Amino acid sequence: MKSGLEQLVDAFQTYLKVNRNSSEHTKIAYQKDLTQFILFAANVREKPPEQLKPEDVDYRLVRQYLAWLTQQGCQKATLARKLAALRSFFRYLNQEQITDSNPVSMIKTPKQDKRLPSFLYYEEVEQLLNAPDEQTSLGIRDKALLEFLYSSGVRVSEAAALKVGDLELSLGYVRITGKGSKERIVPFGSKAARALERYLRQARPGLVAKTKSDRDALFVNSRGGPLTVRGIRYIINNYIKQLALEKKVSPHTLRHSFATHMLDRGADLRVVQELLGHVSLSTTQIYTHVTKQRIKNIYQETHPRA
Repeated sequence: MKSGLEQLVDAFQTYLKVNRNSSEHTKIAYQKDLTQFILFAANVREKPPEQLKPEDVDYRLVRQYLAWLTQQGCQKATLARKLAALRSFFRYLNQEQITDSNPVSMIKTPKQDKRLPSFLYYEEVEQLLNAPDEQTSLGIRDKALLEFLYSSGVRVSEAAALKVGDLELSLGYVRITGKGSKERIVPFGSKAARALERYLRQARPGLVAKTKSDRDALFVNSRGGPLTVRGIRYIINNYIKQLALEKKVSPHTLRHSFATHMLDRGADLRVVQELLGHVSLSTTQIYTHVTKQRIKNIYQETHPRA
C-alpha cells in the first residue's frame, strides 16, 4: 500500500488534472519522473520507497540525483524536464502546507543547448504530401492529415485531439485547443481543404463504421477509433522511409517546416507566433535561426569561393 511521498504523488496527479487542467502527456511524464526520483531517493536513504517522507528530501539529495542522471547520459533537456517535475511537485506540497521547505528552489535549471529544429525543404514536403496512395481509404486519410499538418502548422497532439465539429471547412479555419487549454483559430489552405473534404466524404464514413466508440474524432485509424500521436508519428515516419529521405524527423517535422517556409517567404514573426500558439516570441524566433542557417548552407553549396 502506498504511503508517504508515493501517496502524495498520487494526490499531485489529481491536482494536475483538476486544478491545472494538465494534459494526459504532462501527467504521465510527471508521474514517471517523480517515481524515478523516489526510487533513487529510497536507495540513497536506505528505506523502502513507501516509507519515504518529504522531510527525507533535501537540497543535497536532489543534487545527487541530478549528478546520477548526468552519469546515466541524460541530456540537458531531459534534466530540465525532470527538475521541472520535482519543482512543481514540491511547490504543490508547499501550497498544501504539507511541508514548508522546497529542496528544489535553489537549484538552477541547466542551460539548454540551442538546437535548431529539423525541417524539410519545400521540394521534400511536396514529395511527402504526394506519397499516399489515394486509391485507398487510408491513403485518402493520410493525404488529408499530411496536407492539414503542413497547411496549419498545428502540433501533432492538437491534430490528434480534433473533433469533426472543430473544423470550419467552407471557411478554411479550425478551432485548436492548445497547451493550457488555450483556444486559437487557425487557417488552412485550399489544398488542405480539398483533401479534408474528400476524406470526410469518401474515406472517414467507412472507417468510423467499424467502431461504436468515439465517432467524433476528425482523424481516425483503420479500426475507426481516434488516431493517436503515436499513430501519426508512425504514418509520417513510414512515408519518410518510403521516400528514402535522408532526414531525421520528429512528430513536429511538418510544424517546423510550416514555420520555416512561412518566414522564408516573408511572414511576420508575430503572425507565425500566433499561428503556432507560442506564448513567448522567443520560442518562435528559433525559426529565424533556421532560415539563416539555410541561407548559409545554400551559400556554402553554390558559391565558387565559399
